[in-house]
Amino acid sequence: MKDELIKGPEVDPERASLLPGMGFFIPESIYHEQKEKELQVSLEGARAVVITDSDADGLACAALVQEMDHGAICVPTNPYELEGCFMQVAEWIGQGADVYICDLCPDSIDEIKHGLEKLYEKARFILWCDHHRWEEEIYDFVHSMGIQIELGESSKECAADVVFRVLDNDFSKEMKELVKVTRDHDLWLCEDERSGYLADFAIWTGGDEYIDIIREYGANLPKEVIAFVNEKREEKEDLIRRAVDRAEYIEIGGLNVGITYGRCSQNEVADEVRDRGADVCLIIKPTGGVSIRGSEKFEKCHELARVFEGGGHPRAAGCMPIEFLDLFQYADHWINQGEETKKMLLEALKMIARGENRL
Repeated sequence: MKDELIKGPEVDPERASLLPGMGFFIPESIYHEQKEKELQVSLEGARAVVITDSDADGLACAALVQEMDHGAICVPTNPYELEGCFMQVAEWIGQGADVYICDLCPDSIDEIKHGLEKLYEKARFILWCDHHRWEEEIYDFVHSMGIQIELGESSKECAADVVFRVLDNDFSKEMKELVKVTRDHDLWLCEDERSGYLADFAIWTGGDEYIDIIREYGANLPKEVIAFVNEKREEKEDLIRRAVDRAEYIEIGGLNVGITYGRCSQNEVADEVRDRGADVCLIIKPTGGVSIRGSEKFEKCHELARVFEGGGHPRAAGCMPIEFLDLFQYADHWINQGEETKKMLLEALKMIARGENRL
């Protein structure tokens, strides 16, 4: 597919905002083959590895581990790819390696069981640090394997807080401040301007580059990085504005529900939609996923996500309501701006408002 069909001066920005980013159109087989080769090269015989979410919080966790163990390899992933990631890491790390899993909450036992068992066979120990809310049965299963689990309170700590506390290393004041600023964004406090720059830079750069920068500069990113982020933010702000303008507002069970569609930065869109009176914001992505953001009036985001086998926090969660079986379904999703997903979400929200447990 030609790049200019998705991104470029000839592409209408409004139409582009209705489509996924360019990476979506790379077949998974090609993407995974490339990532697998890269992983194999970096992990061959590794003695320590950090499996972590690829956002600023997850990468800050990796940076903390690397401050303590300079040879630790960072493997960014996401909750939907845990099984495959565990299997790959288990295949290539050295016997008796130290494994740290950070800022990742499994959605079910079946999605991690075989990979985690393989990983446990190779590892000297596994430490799992997170701040999401875990299902009791998942926690019990992981703990029964002899894996150390350290969970923070999701409303007070980010994952980097948990890692900082558990490792109890002689971290520098710069790293301590980095954790504080990372928490500012990850818990949506938004009291420190630097946290937004960290979050955006983590999105727009590779994991290793981000870690190298924050280990050298902490939360105070250098001028050239700030300039890079500001340039990228012009497109980001345009996508945010379009998603906010697209939002509809619906009353359900005494809640004002804001629902929108588009490729955008979910937290910022949710902030603006809530500023316009919404108690809960539902953001349908062109990729098919959904971001759910709540408020003081709605702290059941994780319950809504679980209806569709997703998960997260009381005020922030995510899920994938539809299993797309072919490109025609995706085409319909893009053309109709997630209409089928919207109907499913609203029905599920009505169910939760009625106090029911399932559709």
